[in-house]
Amino acid sequence: MSEERATAAIQATGIAHTVTRHGRVGSLAEAAAARGVQPGDIIKTLVVRRAEDDYLFVLVPGDREISWPKLRALLGVNRLSMPDAAVAREVTGYERGTITPFGSTRAWPVVADATVEGRTISLGAGAHGVAFTADGSDVIRVLDAQVADVTDPLASAP
Repeated sequence: MSEERATAAIQATGIAHTVTRHGRVGSLAEAAAARGVQPGDIIKTLVVRRAEDDYLFVLVPGDREISWPKLRALLGVNRLSMPDAAVAREVTGYERGTITPFGSTRAWPVVADATVEGRTISLGAGAHGVAFTADGSDVIRVLDAQVADVTDPLASAP
């Protein structure tokens, strides 16, 4: 049901994309291999809480992590947090590990790290082991995402 909602939503945008179904994986490296992309091309969709009933999606490459000081500065806030799994599901309609802005039960604002633009990316598609591959610039455009430098390389990138 969640996968169908996500797929219908990305199809409605009209952007070119492929759907990959590879089953559950245990790591970023396994997911990248299953999808035929590099680990940094896998985009994590993270749900961030800005205030009571005010969330946003942050698109973060797999080999990077949110820079909280950069994201707070961009949004002009002093405090941000990540909701627990139950709240994330409640505000998006998706389980952690499957979250995508496409077909979310609420259309939260999207912030895409600047490294997402201009390359092929793979992001969650509403179910475990299912992904969309599309041009990052197309994804940014159809989601009306704000593009900014909001990440840092992982300390121990895969």
